[in-house]
Amino acid sequence: MTLPETVHPSLWRADQLAQSATRCLDTGFAALSAQLPGGGWPLGTLVDLLVQQHGIGELRLLQPALAALGKRPIVLLQPPHAPQALALAALGMEPSQLLWVRSGAKASDALWAAEQILRSGCCGALLMWQKHARGETLRRLHLAAQSSETLFCMLRPLTAAQEASPAPLRLSLKPAAGGMDIGFVKRRGPLRDAPLFLPLTPALLQRHASLDRPTSAEAPARSILPALVGG
Repeated sequence: MTLPETVHPSLWRADQLAQSATRCLDTGFAALSAQLPGGGWPLGTLVDLLVQQHGIGELRLLQPALAALGKRPIVLLQPPHAPQALALAALGMEPSQLLWVRSGAKASDALWAAEQILRSGCCGALLMWQKHARGETLRRLHLAAQSSETLFCMLRPLTAAQEASPAPLRLSLKPAAGGMDIGFVKRRGPLRDAPLFLPLTPALLQRHASLDRPTSAEAPARSILPALVGG
């Protein structure tokens, strides 16, 4: 019997993971990579990460893949909080490698910036935080991502899981004791109802303080290393 993938690379059997049409970057977590088509994060495409709340370990989840990019720039576009240089350095991200982009008040400004970054192909990764995005906007960014081999992850609220998206990979991220639960909202492969528990090593700063403590006030902009700040 002819295998579906021999007819067209976009076809696969319902009981198996599809072959990735793009190059993939190992996640650094064997259990997670085994659940993803191509065995890792797809490059040159939109990856939808739907988080229950910020700061549950999403950067620790991406850290092995970001480290594999070498010295290529990593763009942080519209993060919910000012990047903390010490915490990022503890994750192995050099300040000189990071570019913090703050767009204007309009959501369209951030979307325009993301499209320009993707089409330029100058960065190894683009992490973009966005609360709301229309379907046509997501399709435009997905198309722009295909012009390069950038790791493009859009971090959005978990409620966006109910909305349509052109992203071939959509994961829900929820906090769990000792790590996080990863749900497979969409992937090119069989449905998986049970979430995957992924243990995560506590961040360096978390090893010396309880997570239940009230968070300290955000550092003033002047305390951020200049190498972290971009226009």
